[in-house]
Amino acid sequence: MEIGRNKFVTLSYELRTNGTEGEVIEKTEADAPLGFVFGAGKMLEMFENKLEGLGKGSAFDFELKAGEAYGEVNPNAIVEIPKNIFEVEGKIDEELLTVGNHVPMQDAHGNRLNGLVLELGDEKVKMDFNHPLAGDNLFFKGEVLEVREASEDELVESCGSGGCGSESGGGGCGGGCSCG
Repeated sequence: MEIGRNKFVTLSYELRTNGTEGEVIEKTEADAPLGFVFGAGKMLEMFENKLEGLGKGSAFDFELKAGEAYGEVNPNAIVEIPKNIFEVEGKIDEELLTVGNHVPMQDAHGNRLNGLVLELGDEKVKMDFNHPLAGDNLFFKGEVLEVREASEDELVESCGSGGCGSESGGGGCGGGCSCG
C-alpha cells in the first residue's frame, strides 16, 4: 500500500537543520514513531508531498527549503511590547520573563502565540513571534514503517476535537481531510 490521502502513516526519521550534517532537531525511533493521517493538514504540505507514493519499508532523504517549511524570518514578527502587560496582580514573574524564554501569549483575536524573549528593557520587552524554525532549511532522513487505511476514529480525530467543520481544536478540516 502506498502513502496517499486518508492513509495512516508511521515513520521513523531524523530532522536536521543547516545541512545533512547539521544539528539534530528531532528524532523518532521505530519503537516510538511518528504516526499521522496523511492529507489531514497536520503536517507540512511539502513534507507530505515528498512522502506521497512511498510504501512500507521505503527510505526517504530530502530537504525542505525554508519557504517550503516554516517560512523565512519575518522582521515584522519581532516586536516591542509594553512590559506592564506581563503583570499579574501588579507583579511581573521574573522567571517567566527572562531572555531566551518562550512565553505563551494570545493576540487580540484570541490566537495562541509563542514569543521568544529577546531583550528586556525598563518599560518594554522585545519578542520574536517567528516559528523557531523560520528561516531554516530542514533535512529529513528516515523510513516508512507502516501505511494502512486510517480508521474512522483516526479520521475524525485528525480533523480536530470538534469534528468535521470545526473552527477550533486543531483547525477543523481546513487541511482537506474527509472526516470519514
